[in-house]
Amino acid sequence: MTQHIGIVGCSAEGAALCYRTICVEGATILGQHAHPEVSMHTPSLADYVACLGRGDLAGVGDLMLSSARKLEKIGADFLICPDNTIHQAFAYVTQRSALPWMHIAEVVAAEAVARGFHQLALTGTKWLVESDVYPEKLAARRLGYERPEAEESAEINRIIMDELVYGIFKAESVSYLKQTIERLKQIGCDAVILGCTEIPLVIDDGNSPLPTLDSTRLLARAALHRAVGRMGDSTE
Repeated sequence: MTQHIGIVGCSAEGAALCYRTICVEGATILGQHAHPEVSMHTPSLADYVACLGRGDLAGVGDLMLSSARKLEKIGADFLICPDNTIHQAFAYVTQRSALPWMHIAEVVAAEAVARGFHQLALTGTKWLVESDVYPEKLAARRLGYERPEAEESAEINRIIMDELVYGIFKAESVSYLKQTIERLKQIGCDAVILGCTEIPLVIDDGNSPLPTLDSTRLLARAALHRAVGRMGDSTE
């Protein structure tokens, strides 16, 4: 039997990509059209943004816990959150949650080590880039990282929050992301963390100046492996 995956959603595009990845790639393991049972709950993104805007991580955590409790009631065995930014409340959440969680940054860090990377470019919202979500997990694996400069971070945040979360993909915005990644490559990065779950919708190994670490799909695949009992292929 496979385990029931609970998805604690935040922004629609990233959550949808995570869900779709689990369902589509499940067939490669379980057979045609097959995938583990998956349930998702998503409160209004506006509620999350309001909490982030005022630095209320307990409020972020309470929203995540509300989703977690609903998913627990309908039978989820473990939980994932396909949103890097709100992982800032992860410790608050896991201390109060009855179900186990997988941490997106741990999954990405494990993949970076497996692929032999050492110095990672970090992209994402301004809240994510300025937080300890990735630095803490990268340091545990002895991985280095570089953040975008303040101006770059502000523009990437605008692209994410004003465009990508709405499914708006502009050529000039893709060019800006590529330009930022190229600069980070020039200062020594050997891979880039796509640390917003919407960035993989416009940046991948086909157009990125650096090899990509796609946080959305990596988390989805790790959850899939856990659900089918292949724990050696994923990170808790």
